[in-house]
Amino acid sequence: MRSAYSVETVRTAERELMARLPEGALMQRAAAGLAAACADLLGRVYGSRVVLLVGSGDNGGDALYAGARLARRGAGVTAVLLAPERAHAGGLAALRRAGGRAVGVGGAGGAGEGTGAGGAVGGGGAVGGGVEELVERADLVVDGIVGIGGKGGLRPDAVPLAAAAERSRGAVVAVDLPSGVDADTGEVRGTAVRADLTVTFGTHKPGLLVDPAREYAGSVRLVDIGLELPVEPELEALQHPDVARLLPVPRAESDKYRRGVVGIAAGSARYPGAAVLAVAGALRGGAGAVRYVGPAGDAVIARFPETLVSDQGPKHAGRVQAWVVGPGAGDDAATVAEVLAAEVPVLIDADGLRLADASAVRARRAPTLMTPHAGEAAALLGVDRGEVEGARLAAVRELAARYGATVLLKGSTTLVADSGGGAVRVNPTGTSWLATAGSGDVLSGLAGSLLAAGLSAVDAGSVGAYVHGLAGRLAAGGAPLGAHDLAEGVPEAWRNVLG
Repeated sequence: MRSAYSVETVRTAERELMARLPEGALMQRAAAGLAAACADLLGRVYGSRVVLLVGSGDNGGDALYAGARLARRGAGVTAVLLAPERAHAGGLAALRRAGGRAVGVGGAGGAGEGTGAGGAVGGGGAVGGGVEELVERADLVVDGIVGIGGKGGLRPDAVPLAAAAERSRGAVVAVDLPSGVDADTGEVRGTAVRADLTVTFGTHKPGLLVDPAREYAGSVRLVDIGLELPVEPELEALQHPDVARLLPVPRAESDKYRRGVVGIAAGSARYPGAAVLAVAGALRGGAGAVRYVGPAGDAVIARFPETLVSDQGPKHAGRVQAWVVGPGAGDDAATVAEVLAAEVPVLIDADGLRLADASAVRARRAPTLMTPHAGEAAALLGVDRGEVEGARLAAVRELAARYGATVLLKGSTTLVADSGGGAVRVNPTGTSWLATAGSGDVLSGLAGSLLAAGLSAVDAGSVGAYVHGLAGRLAAGGAPLGAHDLAEGVPEAWRNVLG
């Protein structure tokens, strides 16, 4: 499992470690890891042109020491100093001793370390065209402008350098975190550096795992520098072994009822396909049987004759271990209310989110899993969609706390938060091809089936999202896919995880 920790936690761990190490040893560990990653990316270090974008913080020192290591291996290394008078003295001296050079630009550089967007900006001129050309012609650009304390995007003097790095013919490597993104929240409020590779130290930071910042990080390489971190992280991302341990596997004595029965209350005369797709996801989700109630029974039976269909409503459908309600439900508020009154775990999706009474959700004693996309989350929170998309971590936590439920926020980064707090799960699988009609219906059925099989709401949501994303990636193979392709790809994803 990958874990991510807040800036405050990381800095506390760094201070505790530095107190036990010789002065400068921790920075040398980071610089060694950064230099190794840069060398791997370059392939041939000797004769390559490397440009360091150096701010006034420790990230600038990491970049300078790493640049010195590359210079000793024959690279031509130039440091562009955004605040020459505040550049890391030891790192700058090491670079010069190794044969590197430094050039200055006017101004104070990047976003304020711990000062917020309104941090002081020193005097000086704009970045010169010669410096921009130097960046553009580099084989490798190292972004050491701002550290993990940066807030509010890049300051004006650093913006031309970020643009030049994006135009560069070489790769861009960010030191610990792309400059201009928020390490704790994943928010990007202004211009930020777009990296091809981010070399992060000690642990992942939340912004490296959550969009929109994740998009700026490129690939992420973690360098172990010996930090001792708490057991409880801010974020965690499941990996194959974690998911394999959670997937329900029938035992020798299992029958269809012991494996769990999931009820699907979905579909309408206008949207019968939502019911079919939710049932498709549920049948492949680990439960032993699927009961369907709703007006799309004929369509469901025609596609999946193994489904147990009833037209008598949820109360008379028979015993279930979990319910899924809402996909394609139209305006059937009565069915949503009936399902919410059940004393079993309930997954609420799509129209069910709009129709569910908030007080009824909060009053439930059995687990509740809500699965909104950004637009639905915005409606539930009473904010604009852009606010949710720009601050996904804050939005999912707020929804979970407000409704007293586990919330799975779908999107480019799928997040799962529990109402009791604790680590937020971030899903690492998926593909942009999953942005297709019906994809969410398949996920609701899949996660609901995992609820019925006995997983907690957090585990059902995060495991469902993981398998769903992996199924989409495998089924798409870089080409468009439909929701029915996605559902049919779930068994392959399941085998991939267990294998």
